[in-house]
Amino acid sequence: MTDSQVIVAHGPKDLRIESRETPEPGPGEVLIAMAAGGICGSDLHYYNHGGFGTVRLKEPMILGHEVAGHILALGDGVTGLAEGQLVAVSPSRPCHACRFCREGAHNRCLNMRFYGSAMPFPHIQGAFRQMLVADAAQCAPAAGLTPGEAAMAEPLAVCLHATRQAGEMLGKRVLVTGCGPIGLLCILAARRAGAAEIVATDLSDFTLGIAAANGADTVLNVARDPEALAPWQAEKGRFDVLMECTGAAVALAAAVPAMKPGGTIVQVGMGGDMTLPVQAITAKELSLKGSFRFHPEFFTGVELLRKGLIDVKPLISHTLPLAEADAAFRLAGDRAQAMKVQIAFAV
Repeated sequence: MTDSQVIVAHGPKDLRIESRETPEPGPGEVLIAMAAGGICGSDLHYYNHGGFGTVRLKEPMILGHEVAGHILALGDGVTGLAEGQLVAVSPSRPCHACRFCREGAHNRCLNMRFYGSAMPFPHIQGAFRQMLVADAAQCAPAAGLTPGEAAMAEPLAVCLHATRQAGEMLGKRVLVTGCGPIGLLCILAARRAGAAEIVATDLSDFTLGIAAANGADTVLNVARDPEALAPWQAEKGRFDVLMECTGAAVALAAAVPAMKPGGTIVQVGMGGDMTLPVQAITAKELSLKGSFRFHPEFFTGVELLRKGLIDVKPLISHTLPLAEADAAFRLAGDRAQAMKVQIAFAV
């Protein structure tokens, strides 16, 4: 089979389009012609800094894990899928054999092969390729969606998992810090889960405008007004849930005074280690929960998209061709004009 093009990170600001041989699908696998791929925050960390925290690129790595495409060929034994079908491809590939998988906690798998991850070495190569061979079990039929919408299933799954970590949301007041794609999708997920009030903070009027148009009741620019959350600090705080999507310690510290005693903090953003206001969290008896990846929520997310219960189209701000991958990554890091930037992988 002929070679296809892939997007490879060799180090900070060293992004290359290279050729790789396209393998044939084996038993239980499918060959997919990639149609759309979204640039994620972790992709940007690899592009801009060569990694995040202790996770660093130690070898060239194909980026990407928010992808969708059309099935070109079926391997032996594949049922329920058809050639030509649009599918969203889950990047979550747990081993199904370790103790966490046996407990149903697949996102904590000891042998996870998550597309485009430098956490293990050798690195897990990503899905920004014109041709991808994937397990049939990773594929969620996406009829009725555009490839761009289908590719949004992965970040939506992250936010659905975070919403589950938050617990009961019906009638609750929710604060979302950070209005990038994950923050915006957390707003949509919280609203779908029944949140009564959603307040969103960010440093950019552009992102806050999108948040206001997509479910946030109140948006606050904390760069312009660092005390913007003061009205919600009265009587020991008002918010039941904080969905912290920046990974920045300053955002968490500013939010804690507005949290109601007994509330829940869900840490979604990952930007490296953080210093926590432990005494304030203790005095308010707040629950601090991490939220890491997802697994079953991916297929739930696709169904929510297909049924029109969550609309991600307003979040897709730009789509650039594969040949302009470097420009796409630079644009994706500009929160003054871009929300979700996607790459079109036309062969």
